[in-house]
Amino acid sequence: MRLRMLYVLATLLFISALALPQGAQPTASAKPDIKKVPAAYADPTSGRQMFDAYCASCHGQSGKGDGPAAPALKVPATDLTRLAASHAGTFPESHVAEAIKGDWMTAAHGSKDMPVWGPVFLYLGQYDPGEMQLRTRNLAKYIESMQEK
Repeated sequence: MRLRMLYVLATLLFISALALPQGAQPTASAKPDIKKVPAAYADPTSGRQMFDAYCASCHGQSGKGDGPAAPALKVPATDLTRLAASHAGTFPESHVAEAIKGDWMTAAHGSKDMPVWGPVFLYLGQYDPGEMQLRTRNLAKYIESMQEK
């Protein structure tokens, strides 16, 4: 159990704290380094707070895929503001929730660039599946609110 907790903590630190060092500029020949810092706890009832804490480093504050860590990713971060547009005007809430939890793997979410959030959300909620579901739903609803009209 202790080893599992250490694994989850290490994963949490790695995935939720992506940020470029101050003043770093990516070059055409090399990927920038990613600075790893401890993840901040975000309120599970606040989709915006969770997005800022867990998603904005790659997807950007606006959700357009232009976060400070985006240049270091192997796979470009998705423009989350265009999800409804790419699904005939309907926001794919269940698809987004599955991607967040890791039930539906995207290239970025399943790689070492960005492991899935489901296990992290379970850990943050002390393994309460209800809190993981709350986090996932509120985060998906916030992403839905970001859709371009």
